[in-house]
Amino acid sequence: MPTRTSHRGDRRISPVFLGIAAVTAVSGWAVWTDFADVPGLAVFLFVTSAWIVSLCLHEYAHARTAFHSGDLSIGAKGYLTLNPFAYTHALLSIVLPVLFVIMGGIGLPGGAVFIDRGRIQGRWKHSLISAAGPLTNVLFAVVCTAPFWLDALDGVPVVFRYALAFLALLQVTAAILNLLPVPGLDGYGVIEPWLSHRIRRQVEPLAPFGLILVFVLLFFIPEVNNAFFDGVDAVLRQLGVGDLETGCGLDYYRFWQGENAFCASFAGR
Repeated sequence: MPTRTSHRGDRRISPVFLGIAAVTAVSGWAVWTDFADVPGLAVFLFVTSAWIVSLCLHEYAHARTAFHSGDLSIGAKGYLTLNPFAYTHALLSIVLPVLFVIMGGIGLPGGAVFIDRGRIQGRWKHSLISAAGPLTNVLFAVVCTAPFWLDALDGVPVVFRYALAFLALLQVTAAILNLLPVPGLDGYGVIEPWLSHRIRRQVEPLAPFGLILVFVLLFFIPEVNNAFFDGVDAVLRQLGVGDLETGCGLDYYRFWQGENAFCASFAGR
């Protein structure tokens, strides 16, 4: 008996996503105009909501690519609505990534879409589905840093510049982490279709632990941590963003720690 695969309602943008986008717009305006009494709170709301928007777009890119590659069941699962609560689990998809931003200033890959890979034919399509999410983070980083690499910072308020720089750092870290060829991450999903069946069977049990292994290495082995953030800093420098902007962006984001006098002096506060 055939089952419903998709209809127009499955692709209607979720009010939840629209609400988060509205928070991004309003808090971004507050940062730009220095409207808030506590600019750090406005930066926190702007970066956090924009980060959640990017998480939704990341997963939407996976889902949309899978939909056009042959898995029409994607629509019925709610993945084309941009609703953050449709992507696996609220804790794993939204809460943990936001907590990692607060604690470590790092973009944790969050959420997932369950794709019926049996409906999709062709190794290139499978690879593209996995690559679509991280490429969204790359695009987001390019957009956030456009004023920097276009040398168009005149007229951009300093605190807003800090917020954009920190948001770009999150996008770059998320893209790099996701593109690592580690089981369970998108980078492995890109190369998996090209591996032999024997290798895939051997690696499959490791997938649930891939992300955990990456973060253990990052947080407990200084050499790995230094190499990772050196790479992140190198990418950001190519995009015109320096350590001052990202560091001050993190300081403003953590508004509960009090205003950093050094960063505030550049902002004229």
